[in-house]
Order: sequence, then C-alpha cells, then structure tokens
Amino acid sequence: MRQPPDTTFALMFMVMLTIAAGNTALQSVLPALGRSLGVRDAEVALAFSVSALVWVAAAPFWANRSHRHGRRAMILLGLGGFALSLTLCGLFLTAGINRWIGGTVAFLLFIVGRVIYGATGAAAPPAVQALVAGRTTRAQRTRALTLIASAFGLGTILGPALAPYLVLGGVGGVTIGLAGPAFAFALFGIAMLLVTRRMLPDDRALPVEAHGAANAYPSIGGQSSGASVTAATAAPSTSRIGMFDARIRAWMIAGLVMVHAQAMTGQTIGFLVIDRLGLPPEQALGATGLVLMMGAGAALLAQWGLIPLLDLRPRALVLVGLALAAAGALLTGRATTLPSIATAYGLASLGFGFVRPGFTAGSSLAVGADLQASVAGKVTSVSGAGFVLGPSVGVALYGVAHPLPYTVAGVACTLLLAFGWQTLRE
Repeated sequence: MRQPPDTTFALMFMVMLTIAAGNTALQSVLPALGRSLGVRDAEVALAFSVSALVWVAAAPFWANRSHRHGRRAMILLGLGGFALSLTLCGLFLTAGINRWIGGTVAFLLFIVGRVIYGATGAAAPPAVQALVAGRTTRAQRTRALTLIASAFGLGTILGPALAPYLVLGGVGGVTIGLAGPAFAFALFGIAMLLVTRRMLPDDRALPVEAHGAANAYPSIGGQSSGASVTAATAAPSTSRIGMFDARIRAWMIAGLVMVHAQAMTGQTIGFLVIDRLGLPPEQALGATGLVLMMGAGAALLAQWGLIPLLDLRPRALVLVGLALAAAGALLTGRATTLPSIATAYGLASLGFGFVRPGFTAGSSLAVGADLQASVAGKVTSVSGAGFVLGPSVGVALYGVAHPLPYTVAGVACTLLLAFGWQTLRE
C-alpha cells in the first residue's frame, strides 16, 4: 500500500539525519579516544581521511545505480552498512579501552570499520533524493530536496550535542566509556533500518528520470553545499565540463581552498580544546561538543537565516564569508578559554557557511542548463576532497605548533579573498 507523501518524506528526513548525526558524533569523540588510547594524533586523522576517501569514491557509483536496483534497496544497504560499521567500531574501541589489544591495533581495526561505512553509507543519500524526487512535482522538487539536504546540517549539530551523554560506564566488568556513542548510534541505525524496511514500499515502479546525486561526505564542519540538490533536479544530460574550464575555474579554486581550510580547523578543534583547557580526554568531551555545536549552529544560521535575509549575490557571499572565516580561524588559533574558542570557531564556521552556497551558486550560474548536472558533480567532488586531505594536513600542522592549522587556514582565506576579488565573475 502506497505511503502518504508526508510519511515517506519524514522517514527519509530521519534516515539522512541519523547518518549525519552518527558520523559526526563519532568524529567528535575521536580526538579524546585517541588521546586516551595513547594513539598519535596523525593516526586519528587517518581514520577521518580514509573514510572520506572511500565515501568520495563510492558515492558516484551508488548514485548511478539507485534507479537500477530500487531506491528502497539502496537505502536499506546504506543503513545496514552504517549500523554494521558503528557496531564494529564500538567493539574495536572497547577492546582498546579495556587493553585487550594495543591502542594502535584498535585504531587500525577501527579504520577497517570506517571503510565499511564509507563504502556502503554513501548508497543511502542519492537513493533518498531519487525517492523524494519521484514523489514530487517539478514545482515541489527543489524545496523538498533542500529540506532533505538540511537533515545533514541538522545532524552535524545533534551528533556532537548527544555524544557526551552517550559515554557509558561499565557492563559486566567491561568498560565502554568513549565507545558508547558508536554503540548508541548503531542502535539508532538498526532501529531506522527496521522502520524503513517495514514502512517504505517497493519503489521500482517510479520513473527512471527521478534520479539522485552523489553527496559530499557528512563531516564536522562539512555543511551541505546544495550541489546535490542541483544535480538531482537538473535534467539528465551527457554534456560535460572540465574542472578548470575558464567559466568555473575561479569558483572551483575558491571552493577547493575553502573546504581544506574548513576541514583543517574542524578536525583539529577537538585536540585544541583538550590541550588549551588542560582537561583529561573524557572530561573534555562536553567542552568539545559545545564548540562543535557552536560551529554547526553558526553555519546553519548563515544558510537558513542570514543568506535568505540579506539576499546577497554569489560573489558577495564568497567574499564576505572568506573575510569572516579568516578572522575566525586566526582568532581560534589564539583562543585560550572555552568561551573564546567557541566564539572564534563559531565566527569561522559562520564564514564557511556563507562561502559554501556562494561557490555552489556561482558555479551553477556560470554555465547553461545543459551543464548543470556536470557542474554540480564537480562541486560535490570539491566539497568532499577537503575531508580527504584536510584532516591529515591540519593534524600534521597542529603537531608542529597548535595555532598553525588555524593560522594557515586564516592566511589561505585572506589570500583567497584577494584572489576572488579579482577573478570571481557572475
């Protein structure tokens, strides 16, 4: 029996929210986990990067197959991979916490669990988009897909917010501790899997033209750029455009530099909170969650509130955002108290929240209708690329000097501001 559209939409929103919240909750505890297990910061960064790399490679594969195998099947696959990955990650981390295996071995096994997530979790978002697109008219489609995409942004707030409350004590003499969020969100994933399996009908009769698009990796600070919505609503086309085509080159450079700056600051902030506040890893989790919520909330404030209110053109969005991001990053590197770290990081995130939709819209407006899907794919690739190299680069710089990743990000945004002033054209 066909589900009412609002029930299906609510279910799909919760699927996207669960995946994003679970991923960012785990990311928010990783710095504390690494320190408590005696693992080098570089190994923690590797866990971020490997998962993001596999996601970036797998996302286009699943996006091209969601209509062949049925959207419902792809959504169930993504949720199943999400739950399995978190369960394995929780088990491996518990083994390390209880000293059954060494910290480095526990983290290497943890990375294996994250690879499962990167390989299979990417199947769900494009299938969700395709399902929603197939149940809406063309007039409704952009708004519906934008709301679905906002679930990723909301998840980046809820994940770090819930993580400190999911740190568990012991069960039967086994210490769970910081592995608690992995187990908790694995249970959430299993619950969503069962509900979706029961409530979501077979969709293989939907028209093939209702397609989804690859999504950028859901990561701390990685707010949705909106490119996946553009790709999912664009008419299918075989036309292609190069990454550095003169029409979009400046926008691509702006996006590439920005996402690396955002990834460097976001993935080192947990270490900064621990070191600047001088707290034991487990006690620092609440403070880290507060800072991450401040950043995610500021980015959402920009995208949901300030951008519609100010009605700025894409070039202005990028330039204003880069100025705010540069100031926020530089201030974060010098901050020494929790309020100052949270405020400075929030300012940087506010700036990045302006830049992301600015470079997405600017790239889209630079070409005609026949190239929209191709440009959106390039934007999504750029948005994901920063979370492949950005964490490792940021942590390497952090190992040299704690303020360095924030200084480099701030200087890069300042130089990009000067570059954009001269080269960005609408």
